Amino acid sequence: MPPGSKSALDFDPLDEVLKPPPNETEEDRLIRLAQEAEARRISHAIDESLKAERQQQKKKSVVRLLLLGQSESGKSTTLRHFQRLYTPSAFREERILWRSVIQLNIVRSVRTIIDALSSIRLPPIDSGGEDSDDSSPSIPQELDLLKMRLTPLRHIEALLIAKLIPPGEDEAASVVGCSSVSAYQSHRSRSSERSWRTQEVFVRPGATWKGALAKGPRKDGRPTSLGNTGIATRDEAQEVLHTCSDDIVSLWHDKLVREVLRRRKIRLEELPGFFLNDVERVTALDYIPSDDDVLRARLKTVGVSEYRCEMEAAAGREQGTEWRIVDVGGSRSQVPTWVPFFDDVDAIIFLAPISGFDQVLAEDRSVNRLEDSVLLWKAVCSNRLLANVDLVLFLNKCDILDSKLRSGIRLSKYVRSYGDRPNDLETASKYFRSKFSAIHREYSPLPRKFYGFCTSVTDTTTTAGILASVRDMVVRRHLKQSRLL
Repeated sequence: MPPGSKSALDFDPLDEVLKPPPNETEEDRLIRLAQEAEARRISHAIDESLKAERQQQKKKSVVRLLLLGQSESGKSTTLRHFQRLYTPSAFREERILWRSVIQLNIVRSVRTIIDALSSIRLPPIDSGGEDSDDSSPSIPQELDLLKMRLTPLRHIEALLIAKLIPPGEDEAASVVGCSSVSAYQSHRSRSSERSWRTQEVFVRPGATWKGALAKGPRKDGRPTSLGNTGIATRDEAQEVLHTCSDDIVSLWHDKLVREVLRRRKIRLEELPGFFLNDVERVTALDYIPSDDDVLRARLKTVGVSEYRCEMEAAAGREQGTEWRIVDVGGSRSQVPTWVPFFDDVDAIIFLAPISGFDQVLAEDRSVNRLEDSVLLWKAVCSNRLLANVDLVLFLNKCDILDSKLRSGIRLSKYVRSYGDRPNDLETASKYFRSKFSAIHREYSPLPRKFYGFCTSVTDTTTTAGILASVRDMVVRRHLKQSRLL
């Protein structure tokens, strides 16, 4: 090998890249050295920032909270409460995105009524409320005309579903395919009371559907509800709803409509996403959803998702606490997916909708909703993986329970052990609390304190106080276990 030459092993390609360019002037050299020094400074600053962030993460207290309960028990609403209380800026920025959800809620409520009217022939209202044969009179002509004027809402329903479901979410889109009208025609028996209820649209957890609404014009040319400034732009759905608002109000308050809904045991006002009593306000062209509207809106999610939010300092500590809230599906088919999350959780909020004492599961019409909640509560209390986990019980939808009891529905008719106790909210809530507390005491592998609250998670004031108490309790126990308190 000639003197001064390099072998292949000694060759470094980086040397060729980094070596000074040939014929470099002194001025160019100084500029190059200054640029290299600046690049080193920036690289060092990034390294220091990452190091400080890692150290801060080690110091930060992380609380993991799991939301459990059957479908429509209020889990998603509880999560939105946490977001409203502890990430209020982000929550308010997203309120406009919920307008499309509320629009769909209104359209689906109207469709429920129209499908019920299209599927039944009623005797006169003063005939004692008994269904008769085909000789009974048909829907009045005025009501038929009203239904025809609301036909544009079918198009709006399809438009809103297309906006909410991102491209590629074929499974979500397919859920909409079953019409409640055809379902009723296929099942005319009284046992098919589910027929009025159109299958629900659902989205995947996370921000995908929000991102679809927040973007500019879609590839298919349809405008979205937000412009680049975040201010509401032309919204076809809102314009049509505004035009149809008087007809929607007339439909909802029609005496025959109320009789049809009563006979079919359709209680729209008890369902999440009910806005028919606020049509004039929420169909105004300049309507922006309020915090309460967002909490009341109904958008079914499937799957499991983790939400993170930074909460204010607790127990006098300087740094805040990061909460990781896991929202899981509540349908019977999704219950087995709960178990993997039991291994690393600090607390569980279990929601039991006690207003469902006279209702059945949508997935299984043979199972009472209250009975299902009791069985789920027993399973959670007895699980040994959760022996050292705080269980917080929300006896939810007490406002609906109160409304039912005031209307004359007897709790003892459905819950025999209730006996001849007074048929009022205070007595009923104490009864349910004692029953769930007894299960907690009997089935827990180790003794632990019972935390039970009677809630209406759409009530912002009361729920805010309850969540604050839960937060402080969970954080203090977490810090104590971490030996930080």
